[in-house]
Parts: sequence; structure tokens; C-alpha cells
Amino acid sequence: MVSKNKKWVNVLFYLILIFVFVVTIFPIFYITLSSFKTNTDILAYPEKLITSNMSFNNYVRAWNSPQFQVKYLIWNSLYYTLAIVFVNLVISSMAGYVFARGRFPLKKVIFACFTALMFIKMGGIGIYATFDVINFLHIPQSLPTLVLINMFYVPTMNIYLIKGYVDTLPTELNEAAKIDGASFPRIFFTIMLPLIVPILATIGVLAFNGSWNDYLMPTVFTLTRPKQRTLIVGLMALKNSAGAATQWDLMLAGSVIALIPVLIAYICGNKYFVSGLAAGAVKG
Repeated sequence: MVSKNKKWVNVLFYLILIFVFVVTIFPIFYITLSSFKTNTDILAYPEKLITSNMSFNNYVRAWNSPQFQVKYLIWNSLYYTLAIVFVNLVISSMAGYVFARGRFPLKKVIFACFTALMFIKMGGIGIYATFDVINFLHIPQSLPTLVLINMFYVPTMNIYLIKGYVDTLPTELNEAAKIDGASFPRIFFTIMLPLIVPILATIGVLAFNGSWNDYLMPTVFTLTRPKQRTLIVGLMALKNSAGAATQWDLMLAGSVIALIPVLIAYICGNKYFVSGLAAGAVKG
């Protein structure tokens, strides 16, 4: 009887997994398939998944569209995304290591404050404060300015994950290095840094995905500088490239182009992604 119940539980579990998989993958499948259709076929009712007019023409038109200047958009997106990923990894790794192995007054209180920040959403207040500061300092609104601002904003979740990951490593490594005369920074760069590569890869993928798909702030900071727009911002210009008529065929083709770098980043970091995320959440 117990074995039979266990069998049904396993069946239910796999059915739920299949359902989640289908719900997750279907939008990507639909967007990719529709990117080969004409605008008429996309808007047709009832819509057909596969039509006789499917071709790569949408990709050619999107790539050559004057409103969707791919060479500028991709470069800007890579510059913006990689800069933020680099800053995130540097600051998060150092801060997480200091909170895990450092000894200084009020460490637990300060870390508790950092942890509390994960549950506080500033929303529009944070954006208003950001503009207030850059206007006070007379800094022009541009993509480099936005990168500079992001250097002072590192998600506290990243620090929390790295601290949790470092906490799983044996403290004997630090003690042995101290006996050999290694300083606190040297222990981090020569011993700890190679060991925390899995969690760094995890954070790198998450930061890449978030920065690459960021729309609001790049839009605001590049309103007067169209050549500094990112790929995601450029998609909206592509959508409205025909005036009143929405060019869904071009926008879907552009969306697939924008999706490719994210998939590449995930595939490259997939080896460490799950293990790093799980290990980083073990301790806080």
C-alpha cells in the first residue's frame, strides 16, 4: 500500500515538473516560432503556429532597420551589462568574505541591516533620489553615468549568498594560511577566491540577466542620446518603426536576437549555477 502511494506521489511530482517545464518553455518557443511569420499571420485569428510564409526575412529587416541599429545596441548592452557584472562580482565577493571571516565591532548588527535591505523596495523613491544627486552634481544623463551609479548599488542578496558560501568552507584554511604569514587580503585572493568560483558564476549569470534585460533606467538615461541605447530599449523603437502599425514581426525577431546572449551566459555558467545557488543559501 505504501509502495503504491509512493508511486502515485512520484507520478504527480513528474506531472507537475512537466507542467512547469511547458509553462516556462512555451513563451520562448512561441516567440521564436512567431519571429519567422509575417505581421499578418501573427495577428490572424485563429492563429496558426506554422504557416507557409515563414522565413528569415524578419531578422534581415530587423538587422538592417535604421531604428534598430544593432551594432550600437549590442555594443552598448555588452558594455553596460559586463561593467555591472564586474562591479557586482568584485564588491560582492569582498564584502561577503569580510562578513564571513572578518572580525570587527558590530559585525552581526551591520550584516543584519544588510539582510533587512533585501526586503525593502525603494521603488520610485530610489529613482528620484538618484536624479536628485546627479542634478546636484551636474552630471549628464548618459549610459556611462548609469554604469557609475550602479557601482554604488550592489544587491544585498549577492553579499548574502557569498557569505553563506564562504561559511561552508573550512576555517582551517584561514588558520593554516595565517600561520604561514598570509595577510587577510592575501588569503582572499590566493585561497578563497578560487574556491568561491561556483557562487561567483551564479551571481554573474543573475547579474548578467538582470542588467541585460534592464529597461527603465537605460531608457531614462539615454532619452537624448539614441546611440547609447541598449538592445532592450531599441526593441521599442523597432516595434513602432512603421508609425501607427505595431511591427510585431520585427519586434519578435529583435527579441530573439536579444535573448541569445542571455542563453549563452546561462549555458556558460550552468555548470556552477545550481550548485552555487544551493550552497550559498545553506548558511546566512
